[in-house]
Amino acid sequence: MKALITGASSGIGRDMAKILASKGYSLILVARREDRLESLKKELKTNVEIISMDISIQENCHKLFEMTKDKDVDFLINNAGFGLFGEFTKTELSKELEMINTNIVALHILTKHFAKLFEEKNNGYILNVASSAGFLPGPLLATYYATKNYVLRLTEAVNEEMRRKGKNVHLSALCPGPVKTEFDSVANVSFSLKGLKSEYVAKVAVEKTLKNKMVIIPGFTMKLAYFGEKLLGENMLVKIAYNMQKKKQG
Repeated sequence: MKALITGASSGIGRDMAKILASKGYSLILVARREDRLESLKKELKTNVEIISMDISIQENCHKLFEMTKDKDVDFLINNAGFGLFGEFTKTELSKELEMINTNIVALHILTKHFAKLFEEKNNGYILNVASSAGFLPGPLLATYYATKNYVLRLTEAVNEEMRRKGKNVHLSALCPGPVKTEFDSVANVSFSLKGLKSEYVAKVAVEKTLKNKMVIIPGFTMKLAYFGEKLLGENMLVKIAYNMQKKKQG
């Protein structure tokens, strides 16, 4: 058993690496910060390969697949991603494009490559880290919310294609609410809701993925919010979302 995890140097990605290592998985850990990957490698009692790479660059995503396609990976975790807070007309375009390249393009490329590989082998799991943001419009975090909508819907669609073909390939989308990670400092926000512990979210994510759960929502509060959203119209949702985002302003 071998898992490849992007964004593995901190937060949920780091914790999922620890959980999978405890389950006997060998690991390929990918992130830009090599020193953090080296530090994590020393903590894990399993076979670990680290790859320091910026996957916001498209060519690197193809390169990463070529480097790993013959290494018997059977669990891909697309965890790399970040957010950016602010009004759409005032946020920096270059930063938003980097976000789109990381949150969408890199995830799409790796999902495409590994879905084809897993389909040929008739075996594999893909866990795409989305967000509860994927269920909503997100004024003041517009681009981030839009990227997570993409992740969620792509995951659901490809999973259904695999199911209808009878393939033993399963895709899951992790949709947590606030989590205690570096996300808030990178996005320049302060969450109004108490964040879940990263270790808990990672544990739920891995366990539910291995049980073929398609959409994974950790925590009772976010499950309740998800069902509540279905009762509201789009106009009301976008107003509520704006007020929620405004409270996050750091």
